[in-house]
Amino acid sequence: MADDEHLPSKPTSEPSEVDAFLNKVRAIKPTHPGGGGRGRLVFALDATASRQPTWDRAMHTQADMFKETQALGGLDIQLVFYRGYGECKASKWYSQADQLLRAMTGVTCLAGRTQIAKVLKHARAETQKKKVNALVFVGDAMEEDPDELGHLAGELGLLGVPCFLFHEGGDPLVRNVFEQIAKLSGGACCAFDANAPQQLRDLLSAVAVYAAGGHKALSDFSARRGGVTKLLTSQVR
Repeated sequence: MADDEHLPSKPTSEPSEVDAFLNKVRAIKPTHPGGGGRGRLVFALDATASRQPTWDRAMHTQADMFKETQALGGLDIQLVFYRGYGECKASKWYSQADQLLRAMTGVTCLAGRTQIAKVLKHARAETQKKKVNALVFVGDAMEEDPDELGHLAGELGLLGVPCFLFHEGGDPLVRNVFEQIAKLSGGACCAFDANAPQQLRDLLSAVAVYAAGGHKALSDFSARRGGVTKLLTSQVR
């Protein structure tokens, strides 16, 4: 792990960071077959006690993830969350926004420790059964062994499952580990402002588009929005 002096003092939402995040997504080696087909995205969230506001925002965001991928052949999303004392659950795969919304509305956040390793292991098991095109993780804490998380992230990278981590909060050590997971898996990490819901909405939509259609689809998405970066940074306080 990097020395403390090289760690960011706080998460930022500067234009340069959002630009860098989107550029990294575009630079990932495509894993989609030429024939298209439905993409598969594991949508994982920290559902410990502090996460309820972000969980509620994610419920209002998830419909856009499906909407943006309809023209690309569609997207199947599996919800994964952890909370409480060792509880980590995965839903079935959903192809419609209303199905995922019903699953999310039934979850209440509970105090507990992080279980990111379980999320990464689950994604590994899922893609070994049927290809998973991307893993999204939204959280603000990390209370586990960074080396184990790095090893699991590297395995996902070898399997072609990039991890996209969205970090809320100001803990630089957490951010450092999230960045390592992203790097080792071939994905990206980006801080987001909890007070700018449109930012999370657009970042998640961008990853969903990538999962459904790869690089070209993401480029088309950016062009259609008239500049994703400008749209994102306009929401930052």
